[in-house]
Amino acid sequence: MILSSKNKAALLGSAGVSLSAMLLCSPAYAQSDDDNIQQAAPVGSASAETVTSDETQDLIVTGTLIRRPNLESNSPITVVDNQEFQYQGSTAVEDTLNQLPQFTPDANANVSNGSDGTANINLRNLGSNRVLTLLDGKRLLPTQAIDLNFVPTSLIDRVDVLTGGASAVYGADAVSGVVNFVLKNNLNGVRLDSTFGFFQHTNDNDTLRDLVSSSGYDVAPKNVADGATYEINAAIGTDFADHRGNVTMFIGNRHSNPILESSRDVSACAIDPNDDANSTLRCGGSSNNQYGLFTLLSGPNQGQTLVNAKDGSKTWSTYDSSYAYNYAPTNYFQRSDNRYTAGAFAHYDVSDLVTLYGSAMFMEDHTWSQVAPSAIWQGTTFAINCDNPLMSTSQAETLCGDAAGTSTDENVFIGYRPTAGSALPRRDDLRHTDFRFTAGLRGTLAHDITYDVSALRSEVIFEESYKNDIDQTRAARALQVVDVDGTPTCQSVIDGTDPDCVPVDVFGYGTISEAAFNYLYVPSYTRSVNRELVLNGSVNADLTSYGIVTPWASQGLGVAIGVEHREEYLDFQADEVALSKGYENSHGTIDVTEGFAEIDLPIIQDKPFAHMLGIDGGFRYSGYTNTGIDSKSHYEASTYKLELNYAPTSDIRFRASYNRAIRAPNIAELFQSQGLGNVSASDPCAGSDPSAGLEACEASGVTASQYGSIPECPAQQCVEQYGGNPDLKPEKADTYTIGAVITPSFAPSLSLSADYYDIKVNGYIASIDATLIIKQCIAGNSFFCSLFHRDPQSGVLFGTDGYVVATTQNTGYLKTNGIDINGSYTLDIGSAGKLNFNLVGSYLLHQTTEPLPGLGTYDCAGLYGPSCGQPNPHWRHTFRTTWQLPWAPATLSINWRHKGPVELTNNQENSLLAGTTYVYGAKIGAYDYFDLAGTVKLYDGIMMRAGINNLFDRDPPALYEGLNSVYGNGNTFPGFYDALGRKIFVGVTADF
Repeated sequence: MILSSKNKAALLGSAGVSLSAMLLCSPAYAQSDDDNIQQAAPVGSASAETVTSDETQDLIVTGTLIRRPNLESNSPITVVDNQEFQYQGSTAVEDTLNQLPQFTPDANANVSNGSDGTANINLRNLGSNRVLTLLDGKRLLPTQAIDLNFVPTSLIDRVDVLTGGASAVYGADAVSGVVNFVLKNNLNGVRLDSTFGFFQHTNDNDTLRDLVSSSGYDVAPKNVADGATYEINAAIGTDFADHRGNVTMFIGNRHSNPILESSRDVSACAIDPNDDANSTLRCGGSSNNQYGLFTLLSGPNQGQTLVNAKDGSKTWSTYDSSYAYNYAPTNYFQRSDNRYTAGAFAHYDVSDLVTLYGSAMFMEDHTWSQVAPSAIWQGTTFAINCDNPLMSTSQAETLCGDAAGTSTDENVFIGYRPTAGSALPRRDDLRHTDFRFTAGLRGTLAHDITYDVSALRSEVIFEESYKNDIDQTRAARALQVVDVDGTPTCQSVIDGTDPDCVPVDVFGYGTISEAAFNYLYVPSYTRSVNRELVLNGSVNADLTSYGIVTPWASQGLGVAIGVEHREEYLDFQADEVALSKGYENSHGTIDVTEGFAEIDLPIIQDKPFAHMLGIDGGFRYSGYTNTGIDSKSHYEASTYKLELNYAPTSDIRFRASYNRAIRAPNIAELFQSQGLGNVSASDPCAGSDPSAGLEACEASGVTASQYGSIPECPAQQCVEQYGGNPDLKPEKADTYTIGAVITPSFAPSLSLSADYYDIKVNGYIASIDATLIIKQCIAGNSFFCSLFHRDPQSGVLFGTDGYVVATTQNTGYLKTNGIDINGSYTLDIGSAGKLNFNLVGSYLLHQTTEPLPGLGTYDCAGLYGPSCGQPNPHWRHTFRTTWQLPWAPATLSINWRHKGPVELTNNQENSLLAGTTYVYGAKIGAYDYFDLAGTVKLYDGIMMRAGINNLFDRDPPALYEGLNSVYGNGNTFPGFYDALGRKIFVGVTADF
């Protein structure tokens, strides 16, 4: 939907009036405590670290197995309550969590090219695979198939975000921490919830608009309102058997419309440098262009790069950047998505000693990504016969010389991206079907001794169909064309190897026929199945009544012991087309058997200068067996923790913890078949005037005859080889935290906490960054040069024969440390109501990586760009101020989101980061966003909410396309910055 300036003003005016009217003109009620809007558990509240279980009457704390009253976390926990999701108009849980400074955006709806359709979270920027995601204290889905789309947003009661290792408590993967989604799964009545939102943006960046128009491209519409998303959910629950049992069921649907990059100034064209100093802009793009590029690999003019004429005539000219294809406009800036969820939870108290419980959950998520039309890609060597009747005489003479008109073949790279006629954008059909079942038995063995035996089974079916993609094998056949009685005919038709072949005319602009498109476009299909089985049994005991108490404490030893067995399964199958593109079938299983124990010992309680002193310790042994198609491995691991809790008075509590954690390699990392994929990088040995010298390039595999004539990676997209490694060992992490929680008795509504964290991951599992490989080889490191595999004929680093090797391995270490600050305070302002202030801030001290042992390190704190990826500012915070209105059961809330400045990695002195220097993009300044939201109680049980995020419609930074490689899209980082403009939303929750 495109709005005129008048309509836009009317839209925003209406939104503002509606929000004000909702808050100020709501139905009048007699003021009572019940009318107050809930504020008990704001983001970051230290008081919200525990929750009462209705079935056991114990306090359950994320981060420990101990179940007993008055237990508090010894690890830093930030809590996000359900009201924060309402204030943000959230229909995707990752969007809300990514606003917290502890998180760096990961896979989300703004990622299109290369997306697998999932949503993930990345805690402490250590990777989404190093945070353990739980649902009601149990693993969400199979380790390598985590998808937050599975979580029903409307049923979230709170989210606990725990910093630091927790493998001794939960097993592998809890390295950077744990995110535990706690659901409302014990309803009595009916709950209906709906949310509708869309983006509104004014495109008024004159610099970018002038750039786009001067390049001959269409500018983005001046005003847009698009990307509408709605979510509708229903839940019903009831007690039965005289309140001894409960069944709660839910169903929901979410739908999102796509947004094209052509609709925003920042993404209307691919931005490249326009001068040697990298200080100005031009609309760049891909040399796989709509006119047709030819790099001659043999023949009399070998080494020349030519291009078809823009007027459609069959003549060749020397290629320059004016022919580059602007691939941006048809790309999705937000994917389309349609999700269905359903499920049920139940528990039944058979007796005072036995409770049965279980759950069943389902999700069907269907999303599409879209990128620019496919091409006959550079990098594949094609043979063209010199008597091809589709060539003009001049083209044949240039390609073949004296051999023109004969059956001689000459080799070429072709970069032809059809955009005229029946050309279509590439579309990736991504479908996830997920199931999750739990069943358990818990109860009492003896006084203050309980047991819990449970089973969890989850399955993720991922189906992908890639459409409108040109089959390179068919293209090769369609280029071998001869004249048969005046009719161009494929040689493969004549010899019978492919009777369906249709000749493809690539020798002019817009000359490919509809029949040729139908022949070239071949969809591919892949299907993977991930399964996980978790069997767990534990016993929990509070030994106070058994006399195991220190002389200075009133509460005794708490103990938890148990065993767990996990099985993970992956099977990946690809059709013939996908196999021809480099996919390979794979299969693997992981079996883990574990034993664990934890103790909590209060040493001193309620004494002078020692309101509480206690320790907590845990240990877990794990034995792994990994089995692939033709490999098998076994290893053992031990994890443990020690935590200290000291409160001299009830007003202040100090806490400290040490955790040894592990992350075991998942099935994909172990057994994924090797393949080739694009990676954002550039080849310093390419082009007519390479930036690297001959000697350095020869070390990377370039021959003297190739130097100065190697084609550049199209659109700065080189190729890397990826794949699994069955010899991988677990990562080992040491995590330390120390901090304090202040809850002064003289200010009951004040809560402050400050915690220092230090996390180091040794032998981290990763592929070596392609940019680092290239830089280090050119700098003279022979190890990195051994990872080059250049095309032997052309020397390129793209296509099917040119790449850098970046398969999975245990590498060096990752280390991060910083300080988290949480604060909450409610101020009573008498007849004017109440104000609640809530701060969640994080200062990043260091984000250090050692790519390989002994190579050296680099620190990404305060940086962005190649090797470091998304921005890593030193300081980030959210600061929410909420006004509880005195004359109506309503709130008005404003949230200030701050993201500190960052500098570009390339401009740093560290040799592992230093590269081509840039003036433009050398620094991204601090960004501040303001979000306005409100809630109002319309009638008993009916709450309405509305809001505007990014209230002032601040534009994201526009960056060169080669500098936003990790989760970048549209010349910016759309997960980190608000790339789409204002988000306007309204929602209603009705409880009956």
